Amino acid sequence: MAPPLLALSDIHLTFGGTPLLVGAEVSVVAGDRICLVGRNGSGKSTLLKILAGLVEPDRGERFAHPGAAVRYLPQEPDLSGFETALAYVEAGLGPTDDPFAARRMLEDLGLRGDEHPARLSGGEARRMALARALAARPDVLLLDEPTNHLDLAAIEWLETGLGRTRAAIVMISHDRRLLETLSRATLWLDRGATRRLDRGFEHFEAWRDELIEQEELASHKLDRKIEREKEWMHGGVTARRKRNVRRVRELADLRTARRERRRVEGNVTLAASEGGLSGRLVAELKGASKGYGGTPVVRELTLRIERGDRLGVVGPNGAGKTTLLKLVTGALAPDAGTVRLGTNLEMVSLDQRRDELDDRWTVADALTGGRGDQVIVNGKARHVASYMKDFLFKPEQTRSPLSVLSGGERARVVLARALAKPSNLLVLDEPTNDLDLETLDLLQELVADYPGTVLVVSHDRDFLDRVVTSVVASNGDGTWTEYAGGYSDMLAQKRGAGRPTMATGRAPDRPAAAPPRPAESGSPQAARRKLSFKEKHALETLPARIAALETEIGALDARLADPALFTRDRAAFDSATARHAAATAELSTAETTWLELEMLREELASET
Repeated sequence: MAPPLLALSDIHLTFGGTPLLVGAEVSVVAGDRICLVGRNGSGKSTLLKILAGLVEPDRGERFAHPGAAVRYLPQEPDLSGFETALAYVEAGLGPTDDPFAARRMLEDLGLRGDEHPARLSGGEARRMALARALAARPDVLLLDEPTNHLDLAAIEWLETGLGRTRAAIVMISHDRRLLETLSRATLWLDRGATRRLDRGFEHFEAWRDELIEQEELASHKLDRKIEREKEWMHGGVTARRKRNVRRVRELADLRTARRERRRVEGNVTLAASEGGLSGRLVAELKGASKGYGGTPVVRELTLRIERGDRLGVVGPNGAGKTTLLKLVTGALAPDAGTVRLGTNLEMVSLDQRRDELDDRWTVADALTGGRGDQVIVNGKARHVASYMKDFLFKPEQTRSPLSVLSGGERARVVLARALAKPSNLLVLDEPTNDLDLETLDLLQELVADYPGTVLVVSHDRDFLDRVVTSVVASNGDGTWTEYAGGYSDMLAQKRGAGRPTMATGRAPDRPAAAPPRPAESGSPQAARRKLSFKEKHALETLPARIAALETEIGALDARLADPALFTRDRAAFDSATARHAAATAELSTAETTWLELEMLREELASET
């Protein structure tokens, strides 16, 4: 085995009396691609800082190969003391590095070099910090959330660049697609200890679940052994006569082991408070335009959003994604064109900058509004400590000021505030920032199951693929185009591999884009054929059928919500349940058929 370039052995570190790292081990050899994963607050960033030599552990050893160049990208780089971006990047070069590498790397990342660091946006500052880490061509790269604040184009550039680098990489990231693409080994930091899987991140979750299952089995066996020893202590004849000292001591040791056992931390419990049913139309834009200082941000956009749609908004930083959201939600009036909002809308927004939080608040203040100790969730009062527990906060954190929370904990506070409010329209602006992967999975499930409408701005490709039914993408000149499906579907359609854009029609509520059949995929036969009468009739009648099924399902939902129906009329309950299942299946089939026919219609229209 090759000698390590960087290694940690038996690392221990305690913060405020609580052990953060307990015997952590890391070994990095040439060519490694390691993703470091763990829950928010588990100590990932601290472990990376120890690996970089920036934090001294209480106990343990750090080894760094004398000839190895190590570069570290922190989550929040310190940009003070530098007048230009170029000066900041040049300060990271070693004595033998190419002096022109700093300027080339900045240019690759879209920066000139003469920008003042204090006046850069979050995305520009992140690109500058990346240029500093990459320009030196290090032997080891330590990257803490490298995709934070980057737009999709920059993320894909980074993914390609890291794939080509010869440096060994240890990386913390919430970007699942990036981890799956780049990693070859996974280091799991769990309850202070590290466990290594010599396979990429795509294999991590199954491996982790297996380890947790084994641990729970061992825990169960320990509990049973303690119970047997207790029975011996209190009921055994020999025990009463001899008081076997060895077994008494062993029982005490078992109790100590159970008391000190650090169980696997649970998952966040995410559930949105449901508002009333909105109208079928949520928002409709016709030729809407908006600009600033003569520069168009949104130009002649026609877009229709209906109840149940899950719309993703993507584009480079500065393209106007937030402006588009404000137009759709009525927060901004268009300069030209019209915006029509639906009825009975109850909107809840999640702000990526966490601007709604005041550092002087406590966690309880943030959740209750400073009024008592109760939170109203789905119309019911809950004690704030109980609600906090759903988001993995400890009871003692109730009075903790927000200023001492980590980025991930602040993200959970914002989520808890948003989800407690009744809504039928969720507006999520970069909701995945600072969330650990487990919480991100639960957020995806929440959005997928949310009964209302969702508008989401995100640079997380995997998140978009999993939750949205259509994507509105910036074309770079103030124009925007809607595509059916998720982010990967959008790319395929841009390359011509899928159906053309859907700039004016609505995407169906639930199904993802279905692949076209071979006879529909651009072959000469497809180019010559036309829609049959049956296909045209289905295309015209299916929207009304879909609407009728949705109305029927809504009525059945309301009927089944009656808690007394089962006991009052069991036959009616069974009938309603069976019809609900059948109508749901019919709706899914109708929507899928509509999507396939709409794809075919537009494909044939584009080829004639």
